[in-house]
Amino acid sequence: MNKSISILDKDYQRWVEQLATRYRQSQIKSAIRVNQEMLKFYWELGHDIVEMKIEERWGEKVIKRLSVDLQNKIPNAHCFSRTNLYYMKKFYQLYSQEVENVQQLVGQNEKKQSVQQLVVESASDPQIVNEIFSIPWGHHVKIIDSCKSNLNKALFFVHQTLENGWSRAMLLNFIDTDLYERQSKALTNFSNTLPEPTSDLAQELTKDPYNFSFVGITKRYNEKQLKNALLNNITDFLIELGTGFAYVGKEYSLMIGETEKFIDLLFYNLKLRCYVVVEVKVDKFDSKDIGQLGTYVTAVNHIIRDKEKDNPTIGLLVCRGKDNTLARYALESSSQPIGISEYELEKFYPTSIEGTIPTIKEIEAIIK
Repeated sequence: MNKSISILDKDYQRWVEQLATRYRQSQIKSAIRVNQEMLKFYWELGHDIVEMKIEERWGEKVIKRLSVDLQNKIPNAHCFSRTNLYYMKKFYQLYSQEVENVQQLVGQNEKKQSVQQLVVESASDPQIVNEIFSIPWGHHVKIIDSCKSNLNKALFFVHQTLENGWSRAMLLNFIDTDLYERQSKALTNFSNTLPEPTSDLAQELTKDPYNFSFVGITKRYNEKQLKNALLNNITDFLIELGTGFAYVGKEYSLMIGETEKFIDLLFYNLKLRCYVVVEVKVDKFDSKDIGQLGTYVTAVNHIIRDKEKDNPTIGLLVCRGKDNTLARYALESSSQPIGISEYELEKFYPTSIEGTIPTIKEIEAIIK
């Protein structure tokens, strides 16, 4: 009797867990749908303000009057402030060239459709448009403020927000650290040494310069002190490196023949599915650095890399400064995939880390 009750209890508990999971999933889906419908309405209102030329037609104060009238008509709504109406106008103006025919489809289509279905039919790149209508309005406000009329920059932050699960505060912090201007800017030879699309993805994961302000170094320092400071702030370091980097080791020992060599910092990137050798130099770039890094990359490929599972190792040299011409010539001389970037020790960095560092489950999954 007790045994049957125990079995029943386990089944019951499992069922309760399943119900709770399904409910949470339905809440998430519901929230996404609500957000998309709200953004569709904001888009329509922004469209009307722009295309009807209401400020020319009824005067500059018409939006203030519109705010009052809408709040009187819909007293329970809290989205019709004058400021928010201007953001709706800017929302439409910023993305209208990407979402070309949404308003026309909205007017023509009498059937109920999700925003996702609607916008897929309306633009040259449906994925981009779906992303625009998938992030929260508060994120859009921050993007509009910082990107103004720069569509490419705005779309970059829309994509990064979705891909990395950024909170609003984290989005703002990445905007403040000029991530868009630094992203993918390292000098590399990836296009010549890696197959497509791996070379493009590897390039996207680079930055120039890297910003190491989180280490708090204000006095003279050497390479050991800088590397120690980076690892003492490993969370911030991984954030700056980018999404998917997992730390493997510092001063990582490799026996190359009868010679022991030490890699400054070794990482594994889950997106690229490859090891990343990072060498940190406190001096200006020198062409001899490429030979050293190339040797380490080759050694990792021979000694550590699993050729059936891992893609070719790449190297990243982060230095205090560089002559770009010398760096380009040095990269042309190497057959190994290598990137060269500078670093800075000044600027504010985000404190939230959600979405930027691989979880234990992600690491276990890639190992399995």
